Amino acid sequence: MAAKIGYDDVEVGTELPAASFPLTRATLVRYAGASGDFNPIHWNEKFAKEVGLPDVIAHGMFTMAEAVRVVTDWVGDPGAVVEYGVRFTKPVVVPNDDQGALVEVSAKVGAKLDDNRVRVDLTATSAGQKVLGMSRAVVRLA
Repeated sequence: MAAKIGYDDVEVGTELPAASFPLTRATLVRYAGASGDFNPIHWNEKFAKEVGLPDVIAHGMFTMAEAVRVVTDWVGDPGAVVEYGVRFTKPVVVPNDDQGALVEVSAKVGAKLDDNRVRVDLTATSAGQKVLGMSRAVVRLA
C-alpha cells in the first residue's frame, strides 16, 4: 500500500474527515480477548466502582487505536503513520446499556515537515470530555 494523499495537496489546517466510534461492553470484552488485557475495570462494574471509577472504562490502548483510524482512513495506508502518541486525560466510561459510549474524533494537519511528512493533531472526546491529550501522528504522504 502507499499513501493516497499527496504532500503538495495539503496545507497546515487541512481538516481530515471526522469519525465517531461506538463502544459497548461487548466491544470491550472482544478487545480484552484480542489484547489479553482482562483487567476487571474494563468489564466488571462492581470492581470498577470499588476502585473509584464511575463505571467500566474502555481500554486506553483501544481508545488510542480507534482515534488513529481517522488518520489511517484519510491517508489510505496504515504504514504511512511513522509516529503516534497521546496522553490519556479522561477515561471513556462505557455504561451497561444498549448505547454504550461514543468516541468522537476530529483531526487536522498541524504542521508540514520535511521528507513528505505532516503532523496531524487529533481531538478525541467522549460524553463531552476530551479523553486524549497531545494526540499527534506523523504521517508520510505521497
